[in-house]
Amino acid sequence: MSFAIQINGNTHSLDVDGDTPLLWVLRDVLGMTGTKFGCGMALCGACTVHLDGVAIRSCITPIDSIGTSAITTIEAIGATAVGAKVQKAWLDLEVIQCGYCQSGQIMSAAALLAATPQPDDADIDAAMAGNICRCGTYVRIREAIKQTAKSIEQRG
Repeated sequence: MSFAIQINGNTHSLDVDGDTPLLWVLRDVLGMTGTKFGCGMALCGACTVHLDGVAIRSCITPIDSIGTSAITTIEAIGATAVGAKVQKAWLDLEVIQCGYCQSGQIMSAAALLAATPQPDDADIDAAMAGNICRCGTYVRIREAIKQTAKSIEQRG
């Protein structure tokens, strides 16, 4: 089937089966490998992207469900004001250890902070609960989210 989808501000014309997961379209068809395959069942968060600004799991999102919605991936999150601040905090606090889960972590954090610029611990827990970090960088992730929130509060 033929689909035209918006990814990172660009329209991509695709000829794939409608039930093809967005993750495989991104990685295998478009060569955008920043979004990672983890579990394939939406349990680990490695495949997180934004659909109209909302964090979703691309491994279980069929391409025929996208319609005219805008997809943002890790490749473009730094072009957003919040995404750039999240990435800066991640680097400042040296959040990354092995790095495999971090694109999904950053995407979930950016969606949280775009919707809730001053999250409390419960907001952070709820937004990040579906993202697993095998290396256990959760403390640094939480601190990076809080640092980003302070940056948003101070500079807008």
